[in-house]
Amino acid sequence: LEEETLPRRYCAYTPCFRAEAGSYGRDVRGLIRQHQFDKVELVHLATPETSYAELDALTGSAELVLQRLELPYRVVTLSTGDMGFSAAKTHDIEVWLPGQQSYREISSCSNCEEFQARRADLKFRPAGGGKTRFLHTLNGSGLAIGRTLIAVLENYQQPDGTVTVPQALRPYLGGLERLVPEG
Repeated sequence: LEEETLPRRYCAYTPCFRAEAGSYGRDVRGLIRQHQFDKVELVHLATPETSYAELDALTGSAELVLQRLELPYRVVTLSTGDMGFSAAKTHDIEVWLPGQQSYREISSCSNCEEFQARRADLKFRPAGGGKTRFLHTLNGSGLAIGRTLIAVLENYQQPDGTVTVPQALRPYLGGLERLVPEG
């Protein structure tokens, strides 16, 4: 790739499958920890000089959805012992779930620096020519769709059992302002 074409930003809607080994019965019911789930995956390709700014942009893309939904969340920078093997730095975004009285991970965004690029031989040519260099790769989940739905339902549920529809979702629901349980 030519440096002038960077950064490159991609997204994909992906079905995901989780092996349950190691969960030992934890969160195996309901929408929190599904065997199969859908999410939007974000991938950025950047130069080494811009990759950490790209990590902030990547994390910001996931945060923007939570901001528009007006959901309480926090960003946590993981310690090296909690990161994936390929990551140099990882930000987890956690959303507040009132039913559990805790924050739960809803997105994870990582800068893998050259780790993946070396294995895939992904390089760029610096502006003005010169020897090719390895790209930095970054990836993150947009938001786990099931967990986002849980967060909306739990944070917007009213004492009478109705759920106020977040302002950002109303245009997609025909202007519907609240969900009312049947029966």
